[in-house]
Amino acid sequence: MAQKNDLARIKRDVEHLVGEKVRLKANKGRKKICVKEGILEETYPDIFVVCIDGGYNTVRRVSYSYSDILTETVEITLCNNDKKIQAS
Repeated sequence: MAQKNDLARIKRDVEHLVGEKVRLKANKGRKKICVKEGILEETYPDIFVVCIDGGYNTVRRVSYSYSDILTETVEITLCNNDKKIQAS
């Protein structure tokens, strides 16, 4: 079972990536996996926001909770060196 310190560690790891280019791999259910690249824009107490270039001069912001990383619904990888943020 996940402990509170696991979420705190994940949050701390994500906060260190603010301003960096990251790759998001999100499980959307029913065998749909979405892979996007963007800039980790901001962190909040319960969520983090990633700014994704949507094409055609549009910018899209998506937000996920830290528990999404804990439950492996979302996977964040730093684009420069393929460092993953994981639950364990």
